[in-house]
Amino acid sequence: MMKDLQQFPRIPLGVYPTPFYKLEAVSRKEGVNLWIKRDDLCGVALGGNKVRKLEYLLADAKARGCDVVFTAGGAQSNHAMLTAACAARLGMRAVLVLKKRGVSGHLGNLVLDDIFGAQVHFVDTDSYDDVYAETARMASELEAQGHKCYEIPVGGSTPLGSLGYAQCVREMAEQSAAAGVRLDHIVSATGSGGTTAGLLLGSALYLNGTPVLGVGVDNDPFEEIVPYLARDAAALIGAEPNLGPFSMRYHFGSGYAVPNPEDTPAILDLARSEGILLDPVYTGKAYAGMLRLLHEGFFGGAENIVFVHTGGAAALFAMDLG
Repeated sequence: MMKDLQQFPRIPLGVYPTPFYKLEAVSRKEGVNLWIKRDDLCGVALGGNKVRKLEYLLADAKARGCDVVFTAGGAQSNHAMLTAACAARLGMRAVLVLKKRGVSGHLGNLVLDDIFGAQVHFVDTDSYDDVYAETARMASELEAQGHKCYEIPVGGSTPLGSLGYAQCVREMAEQSAAAGVRLDHIVSATGSGGTTAGLLLGSALYLNGTPVLGVGVDNDPFEEIVPYLARDAAALIGAEPNLGPFSMRYHFGSGYAVPNPEDTPAILDLARSEGILLDPVYTGKAYAGMLRLLHEGFFGGAENIVFVHTGGAAALFAMDLG
């Protein structure tokens, strides 16, 4: 029997529902109705998609009696920063084990990590296997001192974390119905897979299988990762949905967390026409990639496309747009 997602154990951390509205200026310019789901305005730190995941993950950590939360990411990880913010709010210690790659100076999210009281530990590696090995070593030391540790992988992209974005689609279903709009396509950045997986599950549960497009900002095999996470998330709530149409397109340029100079016009246009900030690592690449696909006819006769804004503005204070 399917469990009510609303009743699944979670700790409310964000301010929901986040805004959902039409991008009027961009819609006129592009000749299609472009809508936006503003999860950058979720009310924690500078906002972002990770908060919805952390509501479920940290509820699990608390239920297990954990007092220390470990997570991993790149030097400018939005997920790590938001984990620090949410852990601090719950009286938990956050330890961020980060790759020493990209902007590791005291800029952007690293400033916020300090503000939220996180312990930041860099690992000089290109491999997350090394990062997780260091996490296990540090957690073992803390547990020997009497702490209980909870480890969250990159992006919070687990089946449990993915439930947060099924919940997001439930919100969008209610908001689009209130606006009298039938959504034809859902688009988001895909950086670790959990958000897109939740959108895919949520679409099956609450929007009759509206197609989901992930714009990959890294080169992991998300065609496999996303459906796997979506199916395992469904199993957690006892659901057996027929997952709707799902597509992955990649737009990461010369590499993860390296700005694409060709995306800058799209970032500037949205800022100057709608007052909305995109970052050069996730949302800027995804939005520019979506527009390119729109111009190529990918969306066919779609009338209403929604772009899920997953946050990340702190990166604007750490790197050049190019």
